[in-house]
Amino acid sequence: MSPVDQLPRTLRVLWDLEPKPTRSTGPALSRERIVRAAIELVDEQGMDALSMARLAERLGCATMSLYRHVASKDELQAVMLDAGLAEPPRQDDPNDNWRAGLETWARTLLAVYLRHPWMPRMEITGPPLSPGQLGWLEAGLVLLHDTALQPIERMSVMLLVAGYVRTEATMAIVGDEVRRDVGPDSARETVEQVAKLIDPQRFPALSEIVESGAFTSAPFDFDHFTYGLRLILDAIAVRANHQMTGP
Repeated sequence: MSPVDQLPRTLRVLWDLEPKPTRSTGPALSRERIVRAAIELVDEQGMDALSMARLAERLGCATMSLYRHVASKDELQAVMLDAGLAEPPRQDDPNDNWRAGLETWARTLLAVYLRHPWMPRMEITGPPLSPGQLGWLEAGLVLLHDTALQPIERMSVMLLVAGYVRTEATMAIVGDEVRRDVGPDSARETVEQVAKLIDPQRFPALSEIVESGAFTSAPFDFDHFTYGLRLILDAIAVRANHQMTGP
């Protein structure tokens, strides 16, 4: 068995190492067309709407025809995630520093997640191993190459920033869904009602936040993403711009 054959089938599909069907399975049916239709479906209706039967109906083919191109729904979702990432940003301006590049990287990834709200909510089943995921990782690591960071530190930085973007995107998406379902006024009223339940004896630190008005206004008016991202970049800069010793 060759090294390629030892890879899980999903990875072989992602890296285009799995042979494609040679026999026709319908009018212009291909893995790429299936994935494109699946992404359109979940962008419109959410991941819960995805089924092989519904996808086949959308494509105008028999359900079993899909399985000649993707072995399972799990495999399909893995390929959808990789395809949905698209191309990462490249630092074309030589005058840009690593910090500007990494902020652009993070904001571009956030935009991808907000464009495909199902993506940041997919279960993480392992390290980034697909071409799309590794392409984004490479684009970020290149930005950090000339800093004082050691290789393992650069990797840690990218995982930190990627995790932050994913979390913030998920919170923004959930918040939008709540406001859409119950209305922005009702969502704000719910937060305000919960704020009244916060007992200063039990939650003294949180009570101070409530008294300042931040508990009820921040979720709606404060740019959490920019604030948090710049805090992270400030911390990275301490290590990246100055050679340091120790952990």
